[in-house]
Amino acid sequence: MNETWRVQCDFDGTISLADVTDSLLERFGQPGWHELEAAWERGDIGSRECMRGQIALLDMSEHELAAHLDTIAIDPFFVDFVRTAQSLGLPVEVISDGMDRVIRSILQRHGLGDLPVSANHLVQVGERRWALESPYAKASCTRASGTCKCACLAVHHQDGAAVLFVGDSTSDFCVSGKADYVFAKSRLIDYCEAERIPFAPIADFGVALALLADVIEPARISA
Repeated sequence: MNETWRVQCDFDGTISLADVTDSLLERFGQPGWHELEAAWERGDIGSRECMRGQIALLDMSEHELAAHLDTIAIDPFFVDFVRTAQSLGLPVEVISDGMDRVIRSILQRHGLGDLPVSANHLVQVGERRWALESPYAKASCTRASGTCKCACLAVHHQDGAAVLFVGDSTSDFCVSGKADYVFAKSRLIDYCEAERIPFAPIADFGVALALLADVIEPARISA
């Protein structure tokens, strides 16, 4: 058993094959959400403010939400990755700037409903209306995110554990610089290379699974 490591995984684009929030907005979003997205991309607002405004523009029933989530695919190797990590004594948790209800629904469908999830809290406030709460936000978060991934990682460092982080995009840039090792997909690969962050590029969790046992050895990290 390895008691000194923890695995934290981003969800959208890392575990799921698509960004679930974007897919919901494309299907159920009322006019105005594109403008919020553009303001976030320009840096005028943080991701928390952007998402809060966008979620308020969703027009969907609870049934429509559930039916849509049933169409979302995840990395076909993620379940095996989780089970292998757990067999090695590595707790796995999901840390996301997405939405808890969405993530838990998808994970439950794949038999992973027991995984801890730190994410924004989706609240139904009417038959077809929704709101967003951010219990993991931090005033000190440099990205003004709904979920401060750096703060979630710091909890484990305070307990003396090392963190293997798995991510794919801009919301994972900051936290990757604080992780002990990174499995990087997509845009995160270029960032880790540019910042000289210890990492391994992965196309999917099948690659991550093949690398896992070696990477958690401290000698490999420091080599």
